[in-house]
Amino acid sequence: MSAQEFDGGCLCESTRFRLCGPATNRCYCHCRSCRLASGAPFVAWATFPAAEFRLIQGELAQYRSSEKVYRGFCASCGTAITYRHDARPEELDVALATLDEPASLQPECHIWVSLKLSWVIPADQLPQFPEWRRGAA
Repeated sequence: MSAQEFDGGCLCESTRFRLCGPATNRCYCHCRSCRLASGAPFVAWATFPAAEFRLIQGELAQYRSSEKVYRGFCASCGTAITYRHDARPEELDVALATLDEPASLQPECHIWVSLKLSWVIPADQLPQFPEWRRGAA
């Protein structure tokens, strides 16, 4: 996928960002940490070069959700926006639903399905991986 520019923001519209692709690792994550951070049964993510993420407006608060993970969210309304893992500091995962045009980047697989909720039954025929699958999407 070639580099593209994407704009996005939070629920209250006080936090706005711009980033540039390429978008890789497009996936639905079913891990417990993503569920708790979002309040949803799973989260759609895409990975971007961290250096290409620009905060245009507002404040992105950070929370260390585990020893090696920081989650970024709107400091005003709490919208979950980013995920950063210490093992790959050059990359930043961005919640696809926070993009102004989320339909432009469709997830290509499901990850951490070994931890998915029993009542979530993916029926989209996308590949499913029990855990993290680097480069799968």
